[in-house]
Amino acid sequence: MRALVRRGPTLQVADVPDAVPGGGQVVARVLACGICGSDLHAVDHLEHGVAIGLRSGAADTIDPTCDLVMGHEFCAEILDHGPGSDRRLKPGTRVVSTPFAFGPLGPELIGFSTRYRGAFAERVVLTEALLLPVANGLSSDAAALTEPLSVGTHAVAVAAPTPRSVALVVGCGPIGLAVIVALKRRGVGPVIACDFSPARRARAERLGADIVVDPATTSPHGEWERHDVPATLASLGPAQLAGRSLRDAIIFECVGVPGMLQSLIENAPPTAHVVVVGACQEDDRILPVIAINKQLRFSFVFAYSPDEFAETLAALAEGEIDADAFLTGAVALDEAPAAFRRLATPDDDVKVVVRPWQ
Repeated sequence: MRALVRRGPTLQVADVPDAVPGGGQVVARVLACGICGSDLHAVDHLEHGVAIGLRSGAADTIDPTCDLVMGHEFCAEILDHGPGSDRRLKPGTRVVSTPFAFGPLGPELIGFSTRYRGAFAERVVLTEALLLPVANGLSSDAAALTEPLSVGTHAVAVAAPTPRSVALVVGCGPIGLAVIVALKRRGVGPVIACDFSPARRARAERLGADIVVDPATTSPHGEWERHDVPATLASLGPAQLAGRSLRDAIIFECVGVPGMLQSLIENAPPTAHVVVVGACQEDDRILPVIAINKQLRFSFVFAYSPDEFAETLAALAEGEIDADAFLTGAVALDEAPAAFRRLATPDDDVKVVVRPWQ
């Protein structure tokens, strides 16, 4: 079968061994698979990513010297079942799944394992027990958004906003937009969003952001006092003494570049909760004493739970999420290498999906 293969620091479409399901698995035809920022990073920096995973205590699931088929944001159609499966979903059923397979080292991330190929391929092997059927005629492209949007669902769950929360989303790429969607589904407001890209600011507004800011001209931190959040230690004391009814601040860092954490430490309001969703993969420096003085709280989040994944799929299927605001392109397998190069400087793009059979 044909697949998009990372072979060294290059991408090429090549023939790979056919997908054969093992015990408790199915083989599925890939209908759509989104290109993720982690895929883009892995093309040029896979060895660095592997080293970070090992330092984090992850299992050794990737041999960078071997061909790697990425792709973990997918919708696929069941073709056949492996031995020992319960066949609860019939062939022809469109499904999504949390992107995990289970082997001798435990769970491995599909698309970031050289034992379990990802979904930038004509067919993929999936774990039957993890499959969720796609309901209500949801398009395959939209269903493939379940995985990245679940990251936003999880980040907001960790933030645990209350009716008194004011949220700031820094960065309106796919994950920042996913956070905005999850906040608005919980009824949080106001939601402030900032991004340098006019196109991404427009999408943030379309998805429900109440205030949209171009950080090149206006600091998003200028909004705090207008919404009963003391912006500095100097303004917090008098506000408390005056008995003002104050609101709490939650900041979602969705950029993931060096220097962003220190910028937020210096500019966040006192007692703010900073939820770090952006995956900075370089060394960074912060001055902790400023965060201590302000009593800031940091949460670093990763992925999602199975329940959050299922909740996100249901929200897409029920039309609670505007999937079209995320989908900015679809390409065939042969066009995927060029799409990767284009997404390195995304401009107006948010989510591009690969359709291997197109």
